[in-house]
Amino acid sequence: MRIFGREPVVVLNTLSAALGLVVSLGITSLTAEQSGAIVAAVSAILGAIAAAMTRPVAPQAFTAVVAAGAVLVAAFGYDVSQETIGAINTAVLAGLTLLTRAQVTPSSPTAATGPTSV
Repeated sequence: MRIFGREPVVVLNTLSAALGLVVSLGITSLTAEQSGAIVAAVSAILGAIAAAMTRPVAPQAFTAVVAAGAVLVAAFGYDVSQETIGAINTAVLAGLTLLTRAQVTPSSPTAATGPTSV
């Protein structure tokens, strides 16, 4: 399965990073806490979808948890700006996507899931 000719995980992580970029540019009129909550939720949701589409699930799930967690810590643990939240999200997603990409492959919905013979 491909989205825009690319693997779904790459597209989903790019979409999540693009959201972080929109937040960091201050295009929205959200507070730092609101933008942090939105970016974390979207990162977690898109990460869960990406994890469901890859095998093994663990590297992509780790990427989603760390990205969402980093944004939440930045938004609610420290007094940081909306721009910093977006920058943290983008940097964490880009770094972890590069590190974990070699460890996952797209899942094939048509592949056999069990033994093919007895």
